[in-house]
Amino acid sequence: MLIEFSVSNYRSFRERQTFSMVATPRLSKKRNVFKPAVDGEKFPNLLKVAAIYGPNASGKSSLIHAMGIMGRLIATTPLTNDQSLPVSPFRFDPELKDKPSYFEYNFIRKGVRYNFVLGLTSERIIEEKLTSYPKGKESLLYDRKFTSGGEQYVFGVGFEGGKEVHSAWRRLTSPKALFIAQAVNNSSEELSQLKEPFGWFQTGLSIIGHDDLGTWSKASIRFLKMASDYTEELKDFLKEIDIPISSIRLDDNGDDHEEKGRSLTIQEFFAAAKKDKIILTHISGLGSAEFDFSEESGGTKNLIGFWLPWFMLRLAGGEGVLAVDELDSSLHPELVADLIVKHLDSGLDAQLIFTTHDTHLMNTKTLRRDQFWITDRDANGATNLFSIHDFEGREGEDVEKRYFEGRYFGLPLIRRR
Repeated sequence: MLIEFSVSNYRSFRERQTFSMVATPRLSKKRNVFKPAVDGEKFPNLLKVAAIYGPNASGKSSLIHAMGIMGRLIATTPLTNDQSLPVSPFRFDPELKDKPSYFEYNFIRKGVRYNFVLGLTSERIIEEKLTSYPKGKESLLYDRKFTSGGEQYVFGVGFEGGKEVHSAWRRLTSPKALFIAQAVNNSSEELSQLKEPFGWFQTGLSIIGHDDLGTWSKASIRFLKMASDYTEELKDFLKEIDIPISSIRLDDNGDDHEEKGRSLTIQEFFAAAKKDKIILTHISGLGSAEFDFSEESGGTKNLIGFWLPWFMLRLAGGEGVLAVDELDSSLHPELVADLIVKHLDSGLDAQLIFTTHDTHLMNTKTLRRDQFWITDRDANGATNLFSIHDFEGREGEDVEKRYFEGRYFGLPLIRRR
C-alpha cells in the first residue's frame, strides 16, 4: 500500500511536492478508508481512492508518470553508456538543469513499512536508499550515494548477505542500474530482505498512462486466452455497466509463449497483444452480432483496458496500488462514478489513484474532501500539489461548486479577446 509519494525537479515539479494517501481523522464514509496491517505500529488509516484535478498542463500526468519511474527502470534492459536514464528536470530554472530528480516512496508490503529514496540524472543514479521499519523500528538496508569523491555504499548492520555478497552486488551495479534490481536478480532464495520491497515496485504498483488503456484492452483479452476461467468475470463487469457481450474470441498472431517455448517478457506480451485479432459478440433485442475490436468505441476499449490491472489487484489479495492517468477518458461520468463505487465496495484494501477532469465526482458524495487533490502551476511554471482538505470547509459542502468558484485554485486561466 502507498502511504506517501514525493517528487522534485522532475518535469513540471520544481520544489518537493508530496502526495499522501493518509486519511484525515474524524471524517465520515468509513468504507473509503482501511486500517493497514503494519507489524508493531499503530498506523493511521489509509485512503482507498484519490482523485487528482487541475487544468491542462498543470502536472497531473507528470505526477502519475513520476510514480512510475521505478517500474520503467526495472523494465528497461541494461543501458549502454550512450543511452540516457528516463528523467527530465524542471526546465524553467537553468540551475536545476544538471541537478538530480528525486523520488521518494513510503509504502507497506506484507506488514512492513519501507522508505525508498531515488535521485538520478540522465547520466547516472546519484542516490538510492532503502530503509525498512520491522515492528516499527528503523533499520537501514543500504544507502548508495555518488559524490565528487566517487560512489559510496553504506550497508545496514542487519543487512543480509555479508561483505563478499555485497561487494559482488556492487560490482554488478553499473552507474545507470538500480542496486536493488541487481541484488534481487543475482541472489539466492534465502536472501530475501530486498525481494518484498522490490516486488512492490515490480507488481504492487501499476501505472497506466493516458495513452495506455487501449494497449491494456488487448492485453486483457490475451490474458483471458491464458486464463479462460476469468472470461465470465470480464463479461459480467461489462454487463453491469450496460455493455452486454456474449462471447470474446481471440485469433492471436502465433507469437505466443507456447510456440516460442518460453514465457514472454512483459514487453513481448504487450507487443504480441497489439497484433491480435479480437472479435466481440454483442447482444441486443434483435439478436447478436459480431464486431471486430477496431469497431469498438474508445470507451469500451478503455473499460476493458481498466479491467485487467484492476482485476489483478483482486487476485493479489488487495495489497496493490493502481494509478491511472485520465480514468475518465471516453467514459460517461456515471460510469466513472460506478467504477469508484465498485472499488470501494470490493472489500479489498487496494488503492486506486487517478487523474480526471470529471467534476461530477465532486458532487456525488461518494468521496471525502481528503480524497480530492489539485495540481496548479505558479508564475514560474512549477506545479504545486495540495489536497482540498487543506482549505477551510465543512464535510458535506458542495465541493464542485466551490471548485468552480476558484476556492481551491486549479482552474484554467482563460483569456478572451
